[in-house]
Amino acid sequence: MMDEIQLKLNAKGHGAFYIMDGGETIAEMVISISGHHITVYHTEVFPKGEGLGLGKKLLAEMVSYARKNRLKVIALCPFVNAQFQQHEAEYKDIWEQEESY
Repeated sequence: MMDEIQLKLNAKGHGAFYIMDGGETIAEMVISISGHHITVYHTEVFPKGEGLGLGKKLLAEMVSYARKNRLKVIALCPFVNAQFQQHEAEYKDIWEQEESY
């Protein structure tokens, strides 16, 4: 049975949203939070979790977290960037498209 998505951050704001199955990580989205931005570096679904839509579940959780905490998303992760481009209207409120610093 799959666990709920969890977020683990260290003191510097680096960490990941992840999904566990038993004691094993089956999907993760590596992020960092700094100021008003959440940067997404990498999304990976491990073989045991493939085909279950876990990437999209991680994306939905990250988007929800960003909105709740009024963060803008810097999508360095190709998966997240592709989703944002394909569904721009859905994400334009949180997508930091231009590097503004």
